[in-house]
Amino acid sequence: MEGAADSGRSAADRAAALARLLHRDCTRLLQLYVVHGALTKERESFLSQHAPGSERLVTLALCPEALSTAEQVSHVRSALRRCMELLECLISREVEEMGEELEGEYERLRKTVKDRLGHLVHSTGALLENGEGGCPPSPPLQCIKGQDEVDSFAAKLWTYKVLLELIHWTDSASQTLHLFHTEKHGQQQQQQLL
Repeated sequence: MEGAADSGRSAADRAAALARLLHRDCTRLLQLYVVHGALTKERESFLSQHAPGSERLVTLALCPEALSTAEQVSHVRSALRRCMELLECLISREVEEMGEELEGEYERLRKTVKDRLGHLVHSTGALLENGEGGCPPSPPLQCIKGQDEVDSFAAKLWTYKVLLELIHWTDSASQTLHLFHTEKHGQQQQQQLL
């Protein structure tokens, strides 16, 4: 039934909806990590010292200032790909630290976030298949940050920052894809009037 409801929606509109859903999932994942996860004991001092807005883990210096909406979509896609790499490093580190993959609410949601993030990266790429926009790919992430952290608290801080990046970039994707959809829809309506 859901496919029938989606058939009238554009690919950009579906991608924007996925980004909104993913943003909510990422926000919930951070809540689970802070409240139920490894940060319970240090939560109050941790959050007061490391508020959002500090140094970014995902920066796109290789991509020039995006001017068109298509270029902005490409910019966000590059950031989402980098977020995926960070999330894969995070999962790898957490599994290695625990010695096995656990199956709690946090782990299930983390898997959902990874799957949806992969789908969003693919969806945004499909929107740009016509050659619109295009940031050069970032160099591959070496997955050293977080895994090389000897200090347990530093590793927790890195995980927290990765989750903040996911929240930031999925929100940015949601807004950018909504604008992209709105512009494409407006262009289609103008063409129909001609």
